[in-house]
Amino acid sequence: MNQYKCVIFDWDGTVMDSAAKIIACMQHAAHVCQMPIPTDKEVAHIIGISLAPAIGQLFSLSDPLKIQQIVAAYKHAFLATDKTPCPLFSGSLELFTRLQPHLLLAVATGKARRGLERAWVATNTKHFFIDSCTADEAQSKPHPDMLEQIILRQGLTPSQCLMVGDTTYDMQMAQSIGMDRIGVDYGVHHPEQLMQHTPKAIISHPLALLEYL
Repeated sequence: MNQYKCVIFDWDGTVMDSAAKIIACMQHAAHVCQMPIPTDKEVAHIIGISLAPAIGQLFSLSDPLKIQQIVAAYKHAFLATDKTPCPLFSGSLELFTRLQPHLLLAVATGKARRGLERAWVATNTKHFFIDSCTADEAQSKPHPDMLEQIILRQGLTPSQCLMVGDTTYDMQMAQSIGMDRIGVDYGVHHPEQLMQHTPKAIISHPLALLEYL
């Protein structure tokens, strides 16, 4: 654990089990906006990217007005109509509790700031994190902007930090600035995909991170 000063977590698919809700809301938004309904696998592939770029990629769209129409429909479904639960993955709370006395903890997420704040309130976890960067405050993953902002504010270097995430976008952004990274195999991207970006390990449960550290 002495090797690192900060652990930076992705949120959706790494800390929070939200993939089912994201998929359901995106499929609903497609229906409302009269777009082809994407498969579960197709939506899962874009989880982790900021919302507007993700929708552009998912539906092969470049028209900003159409993209914003789907963004609005997705947000309405997520906040007002869809009731799919978004629990923390088992072990996440214990992990944060055990890490916090020894390391700085931060979040780099494809959620918007309001979405992350709502998730923190719902799970009572905001107090664990010293810093965070969201999709509306940085360039979308896999660009390393989120990580660069966090380490600059904290006065750290990439070698002093560890990125933990469930997607290739998380692995790519850390790899591009020489930051160590650990993938989780219970999120939306398969371990084989994560391994292409040479993580230090692939873990199958949040508390397994303690064994690595």
